[in-house]
Amino acid sequence: MAQTLKPSNPQTFQPLNPSTLKPSNPSTLKPSNVMTFGILGSGSWGTALAKILTDNGQTINWWNRSETAIEHFKTRHHNPQYLPSARFDIHKLKLTSRAEEVIRQSDVIVIAVPSAYIVEVLSSLDPAIFTGKKIVSAIKGILPEQNLLLNDYLKEKFRVELSDYFAVLGPCHAEEVAAEKLSYLTFTGIDEAATATIAGYFKTAYLRTVLNKDIFGVQYAAVLKNIYAVGAGIAHGLDYGDNFLSVFIANSADEMAGFLRKAGIINAEVGYLEEKSGTDQSNTHHNYAASVYLGDLLVTCYSLFSRNRTFGNMIGKGYSVKAAQLEMSMVAEGYNASRCMHIINKEIKAEMPIAAAIYQILWENRHASTAFNEIETGLV
Repeated sequence: MAQTLKPSNPQTFQPLNPSTLKPSNPSTLKPSNVMTFGILGSGSWGTALAKILTDNGQTINWWNRSETAIEHFKTRHHNPQYLPSARFDIHKLKLTSRAEEVIRQSDVIVIAVPSAYIVEVLSSLDPAIFTGKKIVSAIKGILPEQNLLLNDYLKEKFRVELSDYFAVLGPCHAEEVAAEKLSYLTFTGIDEAATATIAGYFKTAYLRTVLNKDIFGVQYAAVLKNIYAVGAGIAHGLDYGDNFLSVFIANSADEMAGFLRKAGIINAEVGYLEEKSGTDQSNTHHNYAASVYLGDLLVTCYSLFSRNRTFGNMIGKGYSVKAAQLEMSMVAEGYNASRCMHIINKEIKAEMPIAAAIYQILWENRHASTAFNEIETGLV
């Protein structure tokens, strides 16, 4: 297994200054130099991010693999397949079916392609194409064939440094963004100033931004919450009630924090935040009750918009994995994530009985009811 999946140095999980976890102040995030954004991906999340940027007056470069969809955009001003209620000012969209064109014409590249298709989209590009660019990952998965986080793949294939890599995550369903319901997005990167600048382009009346430096932790948390959301869906399909589901999610949150702690983060406890008095923040630790961790887990497990919950619900009701996948029009990231994290955890060796049971259901044909009978006995 690739060593990049296990943090080789605990320094990569340096604790944060709590002030970086507060919603960003628009006056301090106002970009001094205009940056041009490009988006790779035109699914629900890519469309939602495009709406946010164009609502802020940005003209964006946007890749869509379908020329038919591009023509529909030009005449009807909305995405024909995803979030059709979101209307766009077509003059703010530079649409193309050539990914390299978007990358070369943009300063910041937002990658919103499902993790299972990342390599297919990027593998044929010039290895130097991302030189001088800022990359923002908007995926909530892990590359399934490589068992890599996106930053590891970009470093290996395109020599993208971690200082030029950012992630946008949090409890933010695309459907609610399209409806302009108040949402919170967390922008993560090790370069605090650049993270704040990028976040400033996304702040709208309906979108608040939060800053964070835990670039590895938030990505692993996003991968894990998809697995637990599949489990929550399975539980619903098996006719468990809300009482059980609340206990299941609470234990999943603790299991997630346990993995992050075992992987190299000190004091990764749900809701735990310790700090020294004065200006010395060296003993400050990540708050795992924050929106990007626990909040994202909660909404993905509970919301009817959650494709992972929907996928799990079908499994719980008796669909085979293949039948459930064919029935859904969108990718449930938790399916591949369960296998990837199973492999990764062979090295990390965290206690993850819930994730292990979901892996067995999805990949080893274990009956869902049998696996959940076992899960029941371990919950507290």
